[in-house]
Amino acid sequence: MDNPQSTARVTVSRRFSAVWIIPIVSLIAAGWMVYQYMTEQGPEIHLTVQTAEGIEPGKTLIKARSVKVGIITQVKLSKDYRQIELTARMDNGTERMLRENSEFWLVKPRIGTEGVSGLETLLSGPYIELRPGDSDQKRSEFVMLSNPPVAGPDAKGTRVMLTANEAGKLAVGEPVMFEGFVVGRVEKVGFDVDSRQASYQLFIFQPYDKLLRTRTRFWLNSGMDITLNTQGFNVQVASLETLLSGGVTFAVPKGSPEGEAITGQPPEFRLYDNLQEVRSQMYEKIIPYVMLFNDSIRGLQPGAPVEYRGIRIGTVAQVPLAMVGVNSVAKMEIPVLVNIELERIYHLVSSRQTVTQMEENFASAFKNGLRATLKTGNLLSGALYVDINYYPDEVDKQPTDSRQRFHDYPVFPTIEGEFVQLQQQLENILSKIEKLPIDKTVEQLNHTLSQFGGAGEQLQQTLSRVDELLTDKDTAQLPQMLSETLQQLQAVLKGYSPGSGNYHEIEQALLRVNKALGQLDPLLKTLNDQPDALIFGTQGTQDPLPVKGNQP
Repeated sequence: MDNPQSTARVTVSRRFSAVWIIPIVSLIAAGWMVYQYMTEQGPEIHLTVQTAEGIEPGKTLIKARSVKVGIITQVKLSKDYRQIELTARMDNGTERMLRENSEFWLVKPRIGTEGVSGLETLLSGPYIELRPGDSDQKRSEFVMLSNPPVAGPDAKGTRVMLTANEAGKLAVGEPVMFEGFVVGRVEKVGFDVDSRQASYQLFIFQPYDKLLRTRTRFWLNSGMDITLNTQGFNVQVASLETLLSGGVTFAVPKGSPEGEAITGQPPEFRLYDNLQEVRSQMYEKIIPYVMLFNDSIRGLQPGAPVEYRGIRIGTVAQVPLAMVGVNSVAKMEIPVLVNIELERIYHLVSSRQTVTQMEENFASAFKNGLRATLKTGNLLSGALYVDINYYPDEVDKQPTDSRQRFHDYPVFPTIEGEFVQLQQQLENILSKIEKLPIDKTVEQLNHTLSQFGGAGEQLQQTLSRVDELLTDKDTAQLPQMLSETLQQLQAVLKGYSPGSGNYHEIEQALLRVNKALGQLDPLLKTLNDQPDALIFGTQGTQDPLPVKGNQP
């Protein structure tokens, strides 16, 4: 029995296979995750820094107030190899933190003038701190700060700009002090190439910024200030922090008006080297004079005081003023520029005269003998100062012309200093000594000394004789003999002491003598009345008759 041929029939199924469900779901989930990741990611920013020390891609975080807001994704060199370019991915919602004035800096362990910071990064590693800005303009490229900012994100205060002719006087983080108390910090340091001046930005915390005035002055803290000038030797030591780090101090100098409170943006202030420079330049109303000195100005420095009878009224400005001219060379005069500071004079007098009036008063005083001279202020350092006083004798000796000028400055009349006067006196004394008959005087002195030599020999011989006399045996017995004589005299005197027989006999004899003298009194009286009574005798006297009494 034959088997019939069978044929297979193939048909295409139209139904969806369940095998594709899992891949499709996985693809949708991955797409959703990608979409969610893209939507949750924040903006990408670029940072520029000088060194990438401690920064690692995928590890170094960006934080704001210790909260993660981003992460570093890429670190590479710039095209010119001069700096490092960092790429960071910020978290979602951080767009409002990225503004024109936002700041980034690396937080790591630091030891500076303001203390120790960043110790928490010893275990977790360095991170980048973000200070959000408040500007209206957005930004995606930033330059990181090399040091953390001095003021915190919530710090309130005033920023002040200082200028100086030299750089390197202050560093970031150094203290800003007022009356020895830290009230701020140095925030930025820069140098302007065009003006060739260094700039220092200070941040003064509230409420200490209210201490700023239009007459405020800033000067450097040296920590230890050693000064040797006309006032003597002066040593000033500040606080330990200032001694180690320096810093800057501000205040209104004593004797200067405080000025007005600063409103709005503070003006630029000048940075002075020390307080002495501030005091010497805090006066605005001045009268410049040139003093022409004949004696040496060695020891006279700019800043030296100009005093009137011990009271400072000005300051030496320039020593010397300029190269001396032909006439000055012939006269050996050295010009010195001084400033008469009117504010100092105002403290002495009640009136407030103008500069012109004060110049007229000085011109009148010149005619009355007002002169300037150099005096030694410190014998140890040899520092000089200018002393002003009246010398009436100089009016006739040295007439003055108030219109005399030197390099367009009025001339202040001067006289020779005390050293020159002393030198002249010594020269006069030496000239008088030279005229003395020195040879004849020396000859007489030698003769006198020879006579003194002979007298000395005689005195020596006399002393030797006295010495021989004292060493003689008889002379040695004199004290004993004198002692025996005194004892005998004492015994004799004892025999005549009260109570002794001799004393009683002497007393009885004196009584008898006294009685005999009493009996001689009538004879002496008669001789006194009739001196010739011993020759002619005395006239007898009648007996007195009784007087008859009155009868009734």
